[in-house]
Amino acid sequence: MIGVYDSGFGGLTVLKTLRTALPRHDFVFLGDSGRAPYGGRDVDTVLDFAEQCVERLFEEGCRLVVVACHTVSCVALRHLQRRYCPNPCGPRRILGVTIPAAEAAVALSDGHIGVIGTTRTIASGTFATEVAKLGPHRVTALAAPLLAPIVEEGWDETEIAKLAVARYVAGFGDIDTLVLSCTHYPLLLAAFEAAVRPGVRVLDPSPAIAQSLLAWLQRHPGYTEEGTGAIRTMCTGDPESFRRNGERFLGSPLPPTQHVEEERGSLAHRDSVRVRVGQIVR
Repeated sequence: MIGVYDSGFGGLTVLKTLRTALPRHDFVFLGDSGRAPYGGRDVDTVLDFAEQCVERLFEEGCRLVVVACHTVSCVALRHLQRRYCPNPCGPRRILGVTIPAAEAAVALSDGHIGVIGTTRTIASGTFATEVAKLGPHRVTALAAPLLAPIVEEGWDETEIAKLAVARYVAGFGDIDTLVLSCTHYPLLLAAFEAAVRPGVRVLDPSPAIAQSLLAWLQRHPGYTEEGTGAIRTMCTGDPESFRRNGERFLGSPLPPTQHVEEERGSLAHRDSVRVRVGQIVR
């Protein structure tokens, strides 16, 4: 059983490609939708949330966790690996999406890569660091804080989305490849392809991430076994809203989603969502 973690719904676009590559493996997906978005959060908060979500997936029985969120992968992956998997041959492993995305971009690019993502992803500089390990490619990185909320609102096919994408893309100059470094952005793929200059390749890294995981499992047998292809979903927000919105990202119906909520620094299962209104004192 493989755990997949994202700050909200977006990681379901990664889960979609993972299931295609590994159709007989079982997956548990945790979306921290109740505390999303992460892109504008401070680093310490991102680390705290990431620890809680990874711990929850380990407690669900996952020995392998894929951090499908580009923000967490760029900011917190090394921290998570050192905290929970200090022994590279140990019983648990945590993998991210940044290195597979960088590898795919370098393989596709003629020399100048553009990367677009959340404010925190871009501020980390992690993508450019990974590209520099692979070749002499230039990297131009721009944050697009409006795009993920537009997708979350279900406005990805509206004129507002097209205008916002075009405004951001105009800042890239002479890039030859544009990497969508946020898992929400595949739903805006048509808008990106329409906005870039002729000849610019738009890269959704999700298929490369899936192939990278498949190759990793072949090199590291024993961290997961084939099952029935089942998926289970959990979220920290409203389960019905998560199911309804998540189906747009996964491209297929979701099973009933379990609700988890923070309690004393950990995520615990809850039978219902507590809706708090007015002034809260604790």
